Amino acid sequence: MQDINIRPIQPGDNPFIASIIRKALEEFNANKCGTVYFDDSTDHLFELFDSTPRSAYFVAERDGSLLGGAGIFPTEGLPGGTCELVKMYLSADARNMGLGRKMIDQCLATAKEKGYTSVYLETMPELKKAVSVYEKFGFHYLDKPMGNSGHNGCDIWMIRDLV
Repeated sequence: MQDINIRPIQPGDNPFIASIIRKALEEFNANKCGTVYFDDSTDHLFELFDSTPRSAYFVAERDGSLLGGAGIFPTEGLPGGTCELVKMYLSADARNMGLGRKMIDQCLATAKEKGYTSVYLETMPELKKAVSVYEKFGFHYLDKPMGNSGHNGCDIWMIRDLV
């Protein structure tokens, strides 16, 4: 893990992180309508996060190659003080080494720095390994979605307080 650098997204990262996101969804048969797989913003993450106040997106890289990414975003319709953990995906060779936990730690710390008091997320049963990681981080289940993410293909909703 010492040779992995977590840094803010840069414009040149867009095609690489979009590819990681889509390949991961394909791998888990989660490349369905109503997910980030079909979002135009997936191809323009730098621009989206760079132009949105109180958002942040981080990528993990090793030896100049991207391994994955994760971010926080003030999704429309969320209660005040709540942001969403978004587009948290790792390439297949970057899993099971603790990088996902490190990325979540970075996002939670950044959310707190930006004044958020809770973090919400949406995911799918197909991504059960990620769900178990979220549970270990103290995220708990909700009965229905919050906000307007536009991702009606997700049917697991979770939230965690930052206090």
